[in-house]
Amino acid sequence: MPYLVECLASVEAQTIDPARMEVIAVDDGSTDGTGEYLEEFAARAPMSVTVIRQENSGGPSGPRNVGLAKATGRFVFFLDADDRLGPEALERMIAMADKNGTDVVLGKVEGVNRSAPKSMWGKTLDRADVYTSNIKFTLSAQKLFRRSLLEQHGMRFDESLFTGEDALFTLEAYLRANGVSVVADYTCYYLVGRDDGKQVTKTGSYTLRFDSARALMKLIADMVPAGDKRDLLMVRPFLITLLPQFGPKFLTDSEEVRRHKFELAKPLMDAYWTPGVARRLKVHERLRLHLVAMQRPDLLVDVVAFVKAKKQAAAVLEKRGTRLYLIYPHFRSRAARIPDEIYLADPREARPFLGYREAVANSFPRRALRKVRRTLRRVLPGKGFGAAAA
Repeated sequence: MPYLVECLASVEAQTIDPARMEVIAVDDGSTDGTGEYLEEFAARAPMSVTVIRQENSGGPSGPRNVGLAKATGRFVFFLDADDRLGPEALERMIAMADKNGTDVVLGKVEGVNRSAPKSMWGKTLDRADVYTSNIKFTLSAQKLFRRSLLEQHGMRFDESLFTGEDALFTLEAYLRANGVSVVADYTCYYLVGRDDGKQVTKTGSYTLRFDSARALMKLIADMVPAGDKRDLLMVRPFLITLLPQFGPKFLTDSEEVRRHKFELAKPLMDAYWTPGVARRLKVHERLRLHLVAMQRPDLLVDVVAFVKAKKQAAAVLEKRGTRLYLIYPHFRSRAARIPDEIYLADPREARPFLGYREAVANSFPRRALRKVRRTLRRVLPGKGFGAAAA
């Protein structure tokens, strides 16, 4: 409360026939009148409403699992009590699933007094590829799931996790689904920022973030063989969950906390940090995680301070402008002994720099063709390549 009032109003406003809807509301030990309001709503709502009241579980996984066990519809949607739906949300998402036979549908999310993911809403997609699209960067539970998929694989939220449990559930659904669709031309979900700032995602010890990263990385490793596809998915937990633990907050952490973070990170870096993941990151991201992998907190402090200051790293161009290195701290330091490749910018990061030339993708065939031409000229002096080929 009071966010629940608008949340339930958005449910009542759905354009889908109320007879096709069931609402299962789990009051997880609230003390602010939520339970009483849910009972009132159930008594007057035009759709089926089940209210379950229980002792506080300490996290979102338990209540969601309770609700999921009671669900009977073809699809389920997890709506947080702080947030609200667009009026046509369920109608559009179900139509998309039925049209394409897909098991998961992402509806466009818009933030209200808080940020929301943006990179995956560029285009409505009947089918999105989990590996190459940006849907892997939105793993919250607020998706439409075909219930038969969840039941077939016995999928439930991990109640041992107090943050990141939705990422684990959603990514598993992406990987097991008979396709994933994206509704990008209509705002289906409004992610509402609370005035008290008490969203679950903003609270909790740093150790919980490592628990979340560990679980997600293990899921990916268990479900996807080693190689490019696994590396593509591993970018998400490294970038979104692990890297922030070695951001600006690291500068104010005590020596004990810094040491503990490195201890927690070591088995993850040893098991899952690969060149394929590293090359898909920006230079400063790759450099920080490389130093974590090398267990060098002393060097990391300098890099984090540089990044926090929002300085533009200088650049060094080599190989006739086709290789560009960004000069973050410890570049080519004999004492640090960090490989040059860690500082090498990929074309996307290098293009804004004057003098950078993107290497020709087919340079090897071009070199081979030049060699053939030289050979033919020696064999058939005085004749052009065209005449010799004819």
